[in-house]
Amino acid sequence: MIVCLPVTADGQMGQSWGRADRVAIAEVGDTGISSWEEFEVGWDKTHDVGEHSEHHERIARFLTDHHVACVVAGHMGPPMVQMLGEMGIGVKLGASGEARTAAVSARV
Repeated sequence: MIVCLPVTADGQMGQSWGRADRVAIAEVGDTGISSWEEFEVGWDKTHDVGEHSEHHERIARFLTDHHVACVVAGHMGPPMVQMLGEMGIGVKLGASGEARTAAVSARV
């Protein structure tokens, strides 16, 4: 399963999904993480640029381009949860601590 989550430079879970500066894409299988790649997305800077729907479109495009099946985050607004649900992407909220551990927990 391909999981996306907001991360900090020191490997912890980022505080916010829609305003993430950096995210990780992890491929998680039965034996743990088989790949991990981090991206500087700058959603914290683009969140309030243009129409609100443009921000959601940027995020949706990123997730689609990376074939994401699940997003793991500490918090996410209801409109984003709804959009991801409509896209068929799972959402697991309440994550904190070490990002790699949170990614693996998406399989549970």
